[in-house]
Amino acid sequence: SLLQEKIMNSLITTKLRFAKLPTLVRMCSTSLPVDHMPDKLYKKIDLELRAHEPAVLKSYSWFACTAARELNIPVEKSWAPEEPHKERKTLLKAAYVNKKHRVQYEMRTYYHFMTLQHLTGSTADTYLEYVQRNLPEGVSMKVIKHEVRKLFPQVATPISQEVPNN
Repeated sequence: SLLQEKIMNSLITTKLRFAKLPTLVRMCSTSLPVDHMPDKLYKKIDLELRAHEPAVLKSYSWFACTAARELNIPVEKSWAPEEPHKERKTLLKAAYVNKKHRVQYEMRTYYHFMTLQHLTGSTADTYLEYVQRNLPEGVSMKVIKHEVRKLFPQVATPISQEVPNN
């Protein structure tokens, strides 16, 4: 505000030099644009990473944690279950004959979970865009955001202050 006062004082003293001074003063006097929206607040953001290769998942989770640390984003938890999720499929070797001859396939999915705390909307958007742009092949990410909002006026007022219906 001190800087704005100095600018305004210097503009007023040099009023005779500028023909478009009223426009310039109006531009300096507005502090927020008309379409300004307040930044969102997130209590926490949960990240779920999935991959079929444990080495790729471990490397990427290290990258995501390091990026959060460099941006001063508090990481509450970062953990991975020891056992992967296994899904087995049993199929016939031949499509129409030899029902006794089968083959089994197994798909293993490894998981890694991260919880980030107390983020603003702009910080969360910047971090998530950076991390998702560097997502390696074979790794998927699921993001769950827990936003902090004001209560509705009907819910925010206590029952004792409500007007009774007569």
